Amino acid sequence: MEKNFENLVITLKNSLKTWDYFVNWEKIFSNSSELEIILNKLNYLLGKEDLKAEFKKLFETNPDIVKAFPVLLAVREKQLEIFSIDDGSSEFFNFGASRKEDDGFEKYYSFLEKSNLINLFKKDGIKNLVDYVIGVEVGLDSNGRKNRGGSLMEKIVESHIKNLCDLNGFEFIAQARATDIRKKWGVEVQVDKSERSFDFAVYNQGNEQIKLFEVNFYNGGGSKLKAVCGEFKSLYDELKRQNIDFVWITDGLGWHTAKRPLEETYNHNEYVFNLHMIEQGVLGELNW
Repeated sequence: MEKNFENLVITLKNSLKTWDYFVNWEKIFSNSSELEIILNKLNYLLGKEDLKAEFKKLFETNPDIVKAFPVLLAVREKQLEIFSIDDGSSEFFNFGASRKEDDGFEKYYSFLEKSNLINLFKKDGIKNLVDYVIGVEVGLDSNGRKNRGGSLMEKIVESHIKNLCDLNGFEFIAQARATDIRKKWGVEVQVDKSERSFDFAVYNQGNEQIKLFEVNFYNGGGSKLKAVCGEFKSLYDELKRQNIDFVWITDGLGWHTAKRPLEETYNHNEYVFNLHMIEQGVLGELNW
């Protein structure tokens, strides 16, 4: 097939956003429901005049209320080490099930004050901690969008690979390690990393040949893109020596910041495609 790097660049996709890209609502409501009872206990403290006395009373009968403190600060850790700039010391707080029984209410009330969480409980603070935590979970979940973008890319490519295999009687496996390939098809693959996992491996029983696929999507730029190009050039050479085809499918406008290394890899490797090319049926044109 004719190679055309400019065609690759001008058909890069701006986004892979689907309706489930933005927020994983199932995960959010699951996480918040796990703490709902504790949060409702803490709701008792909202707007109290003598917050310290009320916190002491609630803590003495419900010491589990501190389990919610980390998420109120939008962190996942169950244990926190707080460093003091003044004297270089550290103070440790355990909010999990293994919390020391001798850690009294003073320690955790001090945490409320020093972390400024106490502002949530003031009269002009929030009205419901359950609703507040749902908002926190939405914010934390946004950090997972990068991974969801990569997962969506793999999901899209997998649908095309599955169709290809169904039409031609090929077999494929996702997240294929060399041990998986050897076990399923008896094909030996020597790789540069002992635990390297290819996004997809496609096997043609007719000629006992496999093709290995890596898939990624980059919205943003950075040095990682240049490193990926170098890695996949070397990987292509290594697999070619073993008579194994390596197919790289990548997309995203992040490549506009790393066009030169991408072009070098495109010219060096036999198979470098984007989603537009996959949608146009380029996989069916390969020499299987």
